[in-house]
Amino acid sequence: MPDYRIAGVFLLLTALATAISVPARLMAGADLPTPEESFAAIGGAATAYGVGGAARLVGGLMLMAAGFYLWRAIGEHHPTAMAVVAVLLAASGIASAVSGASAIALAVMAPEPQATRIYTQGMASALGTEQTLFSVRWITGSLGFTLAGLGLVALGPVQWRIDGFLRVSAPVVAVLGVAMLFIWVDGATVVHRITGIGFLIWLILAGLWLSAGRVRPPAESLSR
Repeated sequence: MPDYRIAGVFLLLTALATAISVPARLMAGADLPTPEESFAAIGGAATAYGVGGAARLVGGLMLMAAGFYLWRAIGEHHPTAMAVVAVLLAASGIASAVSGASAIALAVMAPEPQATRIYTQGMASALGTEQTLFSVRWITGSLGFTLAGLGLVALGPVQWRIDGFLRVSAPVVAVLGVAMLFIWVDGATVVHRITGIGFLIWLILAGLWLSAGRVRPPAESLSR
């Protein structure tokens, strides 16, 4: 199977994992103002939160693989640009996988609602560990989204030099990548939702286009 088809399959698997991860996390209702409230919600919906974390971990690994095969498929024609894209997507995948693993650990450590626990010295120590995991999950998740956005910014010019859907969508992809950087702005909640949906749509459409064999990279290189 050609590398670009494999890359498309991995993008679709990333999209599937993302489509499972986000609703599962929202179902758990654990995105609350304080760690204590979040832990209470996780304890009451550990299965949903764990499933969301597992899907995020798998999605991160799939994105890493997609970046690698995109580099193999197009790197010969756009070596510098695709090397940057591959590194950014791989780093995004690693960060997302760590975020997912942290969520799984939180689900395992919260077998009952946090609000019903009796706080002993040992429990205080456990809570400290959970707070650390909660911070790691949020930071690595946001970092993964940021790196994916930077990857799209770097990929935009490459898409412009290919054909079909990838060429037509190149400007939108570049703008989407820039907008994804607003993940660190607390007041940009609406932007977060729009860019999250936009990234999922890109994963699906680009994955379908590549896996269907509708792309033929030109021999001309961006670096020349």
